[in-house]
Amino acid sequence: MKPLLTILSWIYGAVIAIRHRLYNWGVFKSYKFDIPVVCVGNITVGGTGKTPMAEMLISELMSSYQIAMLSRGYGRKTKGYHEVQTSDSYLKVGDEPLQVKLKFPETVVVVCEDRVSAIQRIMKEHPEVNLIIMDDGFQHRRVCAKVNIVILDATRPVEQDKLMPRGRLRDLKSRLSEGHFFIVSKCSEQMTKLEKRLWRNKLHTIEYQKVYFSHIVPGDIEPLFHFEEREHIDYGCQAILLAGVGNPRPFIREAQIRFNIVDKMIMPDHYVYTREDMKRLDQMLAQHPRAIVLMTEKDAVKLFRVKKLPERLRRAMYYQPIVTELMEGPDKDFIGHLIEEIEFKDEMGVRSKRKENNEIILEDEEI
Repeated sequence: MKPLLTILSWIYGAVIAIRHRLYNWGVFKSYKFDIPVVCVGNITVGGTGKTPMAEMLISELMSSYQIAMLSRGYGRKTKGYHEVQTSDSYLKVGDEPLQVKLKFPETVVVVCEDRVSAIQRIMKEHPEVNLIIMDDGFQHRRVCAKVNIVILDATRPVEQDKLMPRGRLRDLKSRLSEGHFFIVSKCSEQMTKLEKRLWRNKLHTIEYQKVYFSHIVPGDIEPLFHFEEREHIDYGCQAILLAGVGNPRPFIREAQIRFNIVDKMIMPDHYVYTREDMKRLDQMLAQHPRAIVLMTEKDAVKLFRVKKLPERLRRAMYYQPIVTELMEGPDKDFIGHLIEEIEFKDEMGVRSKRKENNEIILEDEEI
């Protein structure tokens, strides 16, 4: 089996390399836009923390820019362009875009597999938007992003990985040269200065590139459903874990610190839960009646509107909110450098629009 996977990996790598060359030679066209596009992406499959990073960017930049977030909406059952509403089902728009919209209801969130036409439509229908955050678009070379933020999982070093299907790499390691900012995510609190130096030496190959380290900070758990009377939950109690994310290990690791894990239901990324899954979960709870059911935020987005659940299960369901925090240097250092890149004068001599004093302005400069 391994020799077959190796051969398929070589073929995949050759196809990817040819595709990149065709873009580099101009055979395939890349599109630039009048408003800056910040791409948050990676070169691996699975969860590296792109969505928490996109949420952090929206939170930090929304006071300075009118932001739209663009995603393919992976896992949705629909196709084409759709502007996400808080009332949408995750099956219609995807779990991650809906999660972002619920957190930032005033932000324009759009799903579309054709990123070029989606950006054109956003510009037409939302002329107030002056910054687009493109989630998971590093491989989507039809859009020439002004800033590329590449997320790398500290628990899965890319130099030890292989191209799909033998490994988890979905793009060539050489593509890292196109990154402006690298965020090494899911770092341990005990990460040493030597480990950070080694990461910098691997990633910082061009003068303008910058490397930051981040970790996931869990907040207090929240009930998925609200009841007027509910038992107080103490850390250390029994918990059944529910996770359908790309890399559940950080969630499991943190839960093991805070709770007594008695059972788990770990599903693939973007998993669509069924009635049978809920019956199985209820059976687990029957075996551990004092336990809570603890899930990720992403799973909470899929289940918070489900009505036909046993009351026992509804009362037991909680989710774990998380935020991304930078470990080294103040956040304003990263955001400050990011704004400098966004505002950097392009070849047309026009700086990007920003909000100042709650008004939209366009700063034109002489060429």
